[in-house]
Amino acid sequence: MRIPRIYCPDILLNHPLLELGAIASSHVCKVLRLKSGDSLRVFDGKGNSFLAIIETASHKKAIVQITEPITENAESSLILHLGLGMSKGDHMDYAIQKAVEVGVNHITPLITKFSVIKLDEKRQQKKLQHWLGIIIHACEQSGRTRLPELNPITPLAGWLDHDAEHKIVFTPEATTSLAQLERANSVSVLIGPEGGLCSSEVKLATNHEFKQVKLGPRILRTETAAAVACGAIQTIWGDYTN
Repeated sequence: MRIPRIYCPDILLNHPLLELGAIASSHVCKVLRLKSGDSLRVFDGKGNSFLAIIETASHKKAIVQITEPITENAESSLILHLGLGMSKGDHMDYAIQKAVEVGVNHITPLITKFSVIKLDEKRQQKKLQHWLGIIIHACEQSGRTRLPELNPITPLAGWLDHDAEHKIVFTPEATTSLAQLERANSVSVLIGPEGGLCSSEVKLATNHEFKQVKLGPRILRTETAAAVACGAIQTIWGDYTN
């Protein structure tokens, strides 16, 4: 039986007993139905993982005893930054979840011309908390030990000017494929929302050293494009071939 993994940001090595947070406790006790004496793997999101035994389990509180550090190696050496045009409904949730599973290190939700979500500051913060929860659960499921960085919601023009060895925007008109690009250790990927990126946004990206690249012969939904693009990049330059 696979030992469940739980994100615990407050692990202290000199305090072997750790009380899980309310959400983690509820997940352990109500969803997983674990009891005293059951085993867990806990990780702090900074690269550290430990075996633990449940000491106390109730619907409101779970206390675990940290027993020993363990080695979990599910992080790619490739630095992958996803700029993702905001989409409505569960499209954004799915795209973020799958991006985490394939190894993205940084995620920036982007405001673009065709983004249909309009959020005030309070709703932006609520959305970011929701997406952070998706990132945590994706890390728990996929074996990742480091939480990808979730950046604030940013207008597209404010995100384009950053450093990466390859900066890529996928367009149907492109004639260059990923396989034609030189090997890189850091890659930024721009994916538009449901309506895609307008021509002026693509031009703005290319003015900031983004290369137009073709992602196969078919038009993909935004959530599919994010997963496929990041997976393809991991295959060519990351750890999918290891």
